[in-house]
Amino acid sequence: MPATSPPIAAGTRIGHVHLKVADLSRALDFYVGVLGFQLMQKYSTEAAFISAGGYHHHIGLNTWESRGGTPPPPGHTGLFHTAILYPTRAALADALRRLIAAKIPLDGASDHGVSEALYLRDPDGNGVELYWDRPEAQWPRDAKGGLAMVTARLDLNNLLAER
Repeated sequence: MPATSPPIAAGTRIGHVHLKVADLSRALDFYVGVLGFQLMQKYSTEAAFISAGGYHHHIGLNTWESRGGTPPPPGHTGLFHTAILYPTRAALADALRRLIAAKIPLDGASDHGVSEALYLRDPDGNGVELYWDRPEAQWPRDAKGGLAMVTARLDLNNLLAER
């Protein structure tokens, strides 16, 4: 067990992620064309920076070390998934509709009590979680007040009914 130190500042966030991709155009077709991110800047066929809501970038896509490459084989270390937080359940439902229209299969869909999540792979095999958080007042708690997260089946038809 590592030595304990003071906790990280409460306002700390993860601001963006950079993904190595084999084909920049294919990655943009998925992240911009299907998920709806906005292209903020592109550097030739080597890199692109995409955003939700006009931020300089939430996701960087690059081929600097990966052009034409393949995903790492199972059983190796690396990124498990990138989690993309949607502001509302309706926005997550819209993401599911986009995936269905693009015929992109899900790896899973879970209700974690604190959130609802869709799991899938991008065209390069990178794990992607699309989720929304329930309001904190609705999070499940144990008898001592601690989080009591679960992994239950997410009712996709119920999610799709969300407008």
